Amino acid sequence: MTRMSVFSSPLLLGFDHIERVLDRVNKSSAEGYPPYNIEQTGEHALRITLAVAGFAEEELSVTVEDNQLVVRGRNTDDGADRVFLHRGIAARQFSRSFVIAEGIEVKTAGLDNGLLHIDLQRPVPESKVTEIKISSVRSGKPKPQMIDMEHKAVE
Repeated sequence: MTRMSVFSSPLLLGFDHIERVLDRVNKSSAEGYPPYNIEQTGEHALRITLAVAGFAEEELSVTVEDNQLVVRGRNTDDGADRVFLHRGIAARQFSRSFVIAEGIEVKTAGLDNGLLHIDLQRPVPESKVTEIKISSVRSGKPKPQMIDMEHKAVE
């Protein structure tokens, strides 16, 4: 069965990249670990905070890959030499991704008391006005003709 897309209309040309972004968002929304918050810290600023208790700074990585902010954690302490009576603190490796808009910049990432704070900034776009030159069409040029199905010129 073929999946119908909102962007499959012939009137919506060049929007296939938006469909791919929506697919990525659907896949990443199913992830539940680690928990996170997203807050607006300014008119053009955001902060993503992930709860990464038990991870050291060198066990975390933050990268931007194809308009996706990817946070990875690889815990090197597997606790093999310890005996747990109860293990409720998740210390498994993870990869959490966030789709970010074109132009969003990752400014800083910092670890504080088990919380990884990632600050994002959207630069204010400059207003851009482009003037299109209108050229006159010579009246001496032949008019384009419409052609019917039998390839005969129609006046």
